[in-house]
Amino acid sequence: MSKVTTSFKYVDYLWDDAKAAALAGDEIALFIYRSNILGADLRITNYGGGNTSVKLNLPDPLTKEETEIMYVKGSGGDIGTLTKGGCAGLYVDKLRALKNVYRGIEHEDEMVGLFNHCIYDLDSKAPSIDTPLHALLPYKHIDHLHPDAAIAIAASKDGEAIMKEIYGDDFAWIPWQKPGFDLSLQLEEAITKNPNMKGLYLGGHGLFTWGDTSYECYINSLESIEKASAYLEANYGKKGPVFGGQKVESLAADARQAQASAIAPILRGLCSSNQRMVGHFSDDDRVLEFANSNDLERLAQLGTSCPDHFLRTKICPLVLELPKDADVSDAATIVEKIKGQWEAYRAYYNKYYEDCKRDNSPAIRDNNPVVIIWPGVGMFSFAKNKQTARVANEFYINAINVMKGAEAVSEYVALPLQEAFDIEYWLLEEAKLQRMPKEQSLSRKVALISGSGGGIGLEIAKKFVENGACVVITDIDEERVKEAHQSFKRDTATWAVMDVTSIESIKVAFKKAALEFGGVDIIVNNAGIATSKSLEATTEKDWDLLYDILVKGTFAASQAGVEIIRAQNLGGGDLGGDIVNIVSKNAIVAGPNNLGYGSAKAAQAHMTRLLAAELGGDKIRVNTVNPDAVIKGSNIWAGGWAEGRAKAYGITVEELPAFYAKRTLLNAILEGEDMAKAALTFVDGSLSKSTGNILNVDGGVAAAFVR
Repeated sequence: MSKVTTSFKYVDYLWDDAKAAALAGDEIALFIYRSNILGADLRITNYGGGNTSVKLNLPDPLTKEETEIMYVKGSGGDIGTLTKGGCAGLYVDKLRALKNVYRGIEHEDEMVGLFNHCIYDLDSKAPSIDTPLHALLPYKHIDHLHPDAAIAIAASKDGEAIMKEIYGDDFAWIPWQKPGFDLSLQLEEAITKNPNMKGLYLGGHGLFTWGDTSYECYINSLESIEKASAYLEANYGKKGPVFGGQKVESLAADARQAQASAIAPILRGLCSSNQRMVGHFSDDDRVLEFANSNDLERLAQLGTSCPDHFLRTKICPLVLELPKDADVSDAATIVEKIKGQWEAYRAYYNKYYEDCKRDNSPAIRDNNPVVIIWPGVGMFSFAKNKQTARVANEFYINAINVMKGAEAVSEYVALPLQEAFDIEYWLLEEAKLQRMPKEQSLSRKVALISGSGGGIGLEIAKKFVENGACVVITDIDEERVKEAHQSFKRDTATWAVMDVTSIESIKVAFKKAALEFGGVDIIVNNAGIATSKSLEATTEKDWDLLYDILVKGTFAASQAGVEIIRAQNLGGGDLGGDIVNIVSKNAIVAGPNNLGYGSAKAAQAHMTRLLAAELGGDKIRVNTVNPDAVIKGSNIWAGGWAEGRAKAYGITVEELPAFYAKRTLLNAILEGEDMAKAALTFVDGSLSKSTGNILNVDGGVAAAFVR
């Protein structure tokens, strides 16, 4: 290969010779490496889209004879994160022998079950519907990708002619057809007619390329996408302004973020009328170019072309009819203004289902929009979790890129509704959905936890994420909260600096929750401080600081969170919410040198009862967890409280853990995880009919018994 092939403008060349050399001799490892670097560039293929394969000779476990085996990405995987465990390893001769039993396109779906009879590697992932598209082609290494540039051509009215103009006879055109065995036969026939081709275009769908080695296949894929991208770039503007030119001017970035954070909970509520959803927002330049254009309405209503796109975004988005600078501060007024658009969209989707359903179609799924475009502001997406919402957003950006390219060189052509429906409600797709793991107890929920840069708060955040929640971890110490955030996986957590003595700081944190996840469902008031001083030693400053953090902080964070929960509840869903106050056994027990802290904690505990009484009608549960002496990771203990308590009890600081354990009925040393489990129990549905309650997690301190 000439070194000039490593220089690309429109795709990233990521092949590392040293890494590849370390994998030399292991064709499967090289194939996975190629897959991962292809999937790392979203211009090459979207998340979860496309598939890659390698064919090699391996010994048959029974005959010990060398046998041709194909490893291919399994069902539901992503090439960017592919591992061997995500692949299916199959006998090539058995896959090709399926031609002998194929009964025709009317019996397409039965072929997928037969793939299991071709498995070589017993640890294989379930083979995908695209398996025969790789097996029937004679090439050792194959990439099936969904690059925006190629799909733009594949989804063009004049796509085949444009393909010929770009590639000459090096590529063949296969008209749109749902993936399956019949499509694989068409690919095989095209190759038989012209064995010297470099690739295939699938109408409305994507690109097939290949090579004798993993590297040659990689370069062929990059060169093919580069040519398509360059062709589109050369044609932008020739037919006129992109997307018919600008109709709406974007708000300034800060104003977009402000509008988006204010309306996100309202949109989330409307999109959660059937089941709770989690949100994502983007005001990417590509989004705004499309959202603000004259062609927005026309193109948005056409729907998407690539099956991967509309499986995640629905057939079309909802374009929000609301001025970009509308006053969105009054949620009830905004809901009244825009709820009719949701009713119209649901009616449209219901009709789409009824008009297109087959006798054996799965039941209708959620009829709310996934993607919402607000001209001048940006694009929202809502799905079952943050990752799915973010990926839906990215997929619609892919669709925007496709429409932009297709309109620049020809005319964009979406899939007919019936074809789209047959993909969306494909029985094989339904079977894939049914195989997905059961959702966790906090799936679809968002929690904001004050004081969660460490200690109890961080343990609560981790426990919530373990059970499916998205969390906003907050702390007054920026470095501490940023470091804590690094322990969470992408799409599970975000962070904010939040000073609970500042109402403005609290509002900023909740705005971030709305921007990142669409809103909030659980507020955990955990931020705390402690002093251990006698009456005469307690200063006015000590007193004010305790009450500002513990009492005012709980009030202000609850007030800000409830505003968002109420906005969400206006959308027609039965969402409700939870507030959990992390208080202390000192709210009940009268101990020495504890006037300021103990009375503030008592106020915090009684606030739980008052909030529970007030918010029951909103289905917002409010409960208290009363810890005692959680020393590990606590800023409170590091800040002088330990010394004060040790002095009060006439012992050393080192003796405190054992001292506290011995005074409990269970002789227990308490951990942050114990408090996290208690908080989880209040919010995971276990105590869904409990509000205004106190749960002591103190190892058993008789003086702290509530009754």
